[in-house]
Amino acid sequence: MDREQYAIMFEVEQKHWWYRGMRRNACALLRRFLTPGRTYAILDAGCGTGGTTLDLREFGAVTGIDMSEDALSFARRRCVGRLVRGSIEQLPISDGVFDVVTSFDVLYHRAVGDERRALEEFRRVLRPGGVVLVRDPAFNWLRGAHDVGIHTMRRFTVGGLAARMHDVGFEIVYASYANMLLFPLAVAKRSAERFLTSSPTDLSVPPKLVNVVFEAALSLERPLARWLRLPVGLSEVVLGRAP
Repeated sequence: MDREQYAIMFEVEQKHWWYRGMRRNACALLRRFLTPGRTYAILDAGCGTGGTTLDLREFGAVTGIDMSEDALSFARRRCVGRLVRGSIEQLPISDGVFDVVTSFDVLYHRAVGDERRALEEFRRVLRPGGVVLVRDPAFNWLRGAHDVGIHTMRRFTVGGLAARMHDVGFEIVYASYANMLLFPLAVAKRSAERFLTSSPTDLSVPPKLVNVVFEAALSLERPLARWLRLPVGLSEVVLGRAP
């Protein structure tokens, strides 16, 4: 993304229902698999403008890494902690130094030439028994105008992403779709885009009522996800453990 898009992201990710809801759901999932009260060394791989990196401080000391100096410049304004410029396909980090690696909506991007290589790097920098949590957009047939604006190269199925992670050595502990309740609306929107002119990005904050209702829909998934693997959704979430 260009600097203008990062500036928009920086402004909206503390207000927009999708950013807020998905961050909270990700942190809720981590709480299920991390020990309360322990301080973890965490790598946020592809940290962007730092909204999620900021929330991850709940679990310990966080390092954010991103290829974009523009993104990192905004993340610094959030004072999220240590920030490093680099590629997730060749992390400038020693082996086995992190307890947790997170990667939220990064592997899909065209700047990632080889997602397997990135996953291998996540495993390399994790300590034995460390946790990796990956989330990315689901289903290639859901591509729309927004994918053009955010430079989408690939979308995944939950089975496909879990298989890729298993192939590089992770034990798959949790795998599910996410953002299920709004899935029908997204399908309808993508269908309409075939006939209507659409903006290449969907980053503006919607009207207050819409924002509240959509965030509430995401919050309903937190208790569901404790007992169910959601069968469909706009994203997939896979948590693995290093050997």
